[in-house]
Formats: sequence, C-alpha cells, structure tokens
Amino acid sequence: SLQELKEIWDQWNDKVRQLFYSNYGDLPYLLDMKVDKHLFRALAQFWNPAYSCFTFGKVDLVPTVEEYMALLRCSKIQVDRAY
Repeated sequence: SLQELKEIWDQWNDKVRQLFYSNYGDLPYLLDMKVDKHLFRALAQFWNPAYSCFTFGKVDLVPTVEEYMALLRCSKIQVDRAY
C-alpha cells in the first residue's frame, strides 16, 4: 500500500535514498502527491494504453511536456529524463 511505501522510504538513510534517486529519478516525489480520485477516474476512461494518449471520439490528445510538468508538479525540465 501507499502507506507501507512511505514507511519504507522514511526508514532509509540518505545514502540509500540517493542510490534510489540515481536509479529511479524523482519517483519518490509521487509518494507525496495528492490525487483527485474523481478526476483520475474520469480521465482513465479516455486513456488509450495502446497509443499512450487520451482518445475523445476520433481525436487523440497527448499532454505536452509542459502539461506533464504541471500535472506532476515538476519545476524544471531535466534533459537526461524521458517524459
């Protein structure tokens, strides 16, 4: 569960956390994100996993890098990351 992941993260020392960051990037920040469950359910209905985009009728929409940054509350683009 999410709570268990938070507890594991809290038990790790700085060295282990840095190793995790070097392998997985900013993934731990997702532990602190608040998710609007109603919005998530609504968006999930339109997500097309085959094309990694949202499909509304015959229109496919893909968030821009800037929109992903806003959704993930990421403050800057990191050139060595895939978005």
